[in-house]
Amino acid sequence: MNPFLKKLQPYPFQRLNELKAGISPPAQLSHLAMSIGEPKHAAPEFIASALEDNLQHLSTYPTTRGTDTLRETIAAWLVNRFRLQAAGVDPATQVLPVNGTREALFAFAQAVIDSADPARVVMPNPFYQIYEGACLLAGAEPWYVNPVSEQDQLPDFGSISDAVWSSCQLLYLCSPGNPTGAVVPQSTLESLIELADRHDFVIAADECYSEIYFDEDQPPVGLLSAAANMGRDGYERCVVFHSLSKRSNVPGLRSGFVAGDASIIETFFQYRTYHGCAMPVHTQIASQAAWADETHVIENRRLYTEKFEAVLNILGDCLPVDQPAAAFYLWPQTPVDDTVFAQRLFAQQNITVLPGSFLSRTVQGRNPGANRIRMALVPTLDECIDAAQRIRSFCDTL
Repeated sequence: MNPFLKKLQPYPFQRLNELKAGISPPAQLSHLAMSIGEPKHAAPEFIASALEDNLQHLSTYPTTRGTDTLRETIAAWLVNRFRLQAAGVDPATQVLPVNGTREALFAFAQAVIDSADPARVVMPNPFYQIYEGACLLAGAEPWYVNPVSEQDQLPDFGSISDAVWSSCQLLYLCSPGNPTGAVVPQSTLESLIELADRHDFVIAADECYSEIYFDEDQPPVGLLSAAANMGRDGYERCVVFHSLSKRSNVPGLRSGFVAGDASIIETFFQYRTYHGCAMPVHTQIASQAAWADETHVIENRRLYTEKFEAVLNILGDCLPVDQPAAAFYLWPQTPVDDTVFAQRLFAQQNITVLPGSFLSRTVQGRNPGANRIRMALVPTLDECIDAAQRIRSFCDTL
């Protein structure tokens, strides 16, 4: 067996199930699941129709690189969304469809890490655990970056020494952040690109929450737009990961893409050719329809904005919590240990939230997720309001 498997830590939801084991919550209260970031808004009908109308392609082997039309549609979306008109995106060499960002983020480390040399993978703390697992199974060492402060939840990249950067082969970014919702500013992205040049590492930017934000005039910036602003038309050392799961409420479609540096994309393509993970043709056609439409995405943002306003109005003076810059999570501080809070909340109110300490590691004596919980505002508006009212009642008992 692969010896690196022994280094993997239990997944957060496995730990959550163990935390809830043996507890019988009040039967008269419906269960409200706010722990998993699984969108519950209705999938757009036109995406489902595109999928159903093209099932004849079940008899066709898909290609790893995907159809020209899908890659052209993705490239056009990137150019329009991130204002890349001058730099552009070459659909033939700079775009590759993938079966959701989760599998691509994991596979990417396996393709780019050279474990023959001492290798570090830098990642935010707290983080999406796929980054850590990908790093460990690629034979590298994770380097966790704590937030700047309790108030500023952006990773403190300034705390990283040159020695660490010199051994870094891959930097995972998550912006907007999971679970914090923090957006890395363009100036920081440009500084990280300069560091990548100086120390010879690749930046993998997980931007799967980029389309959930609250000001239509100020969408989150992205790594490619930062590179383009620096005059880097080839997006050297930069690769972004995008998904339809959150943007279009189709997590079951398992559809996304990677884009950026053509030489890295070509290497990743070669890896994926052997990996055997080509996207089915009917999924590609449905995905093309999704990337070509913005109306449903605007409506999706409106629904989340409505839920954030309602929930924060109820919880505002109950738990220390702020409106995030983007994404669909709340990251409140808890008056007691986060695991105790989550366990008691489930026992008394039949609400499941995720302890923040399950999403982070203790670094230099500090676990930045301790005494925080992650709440995904994915249920309906009425369910989110119900959850907020129950949480408020629960906090009154602490």
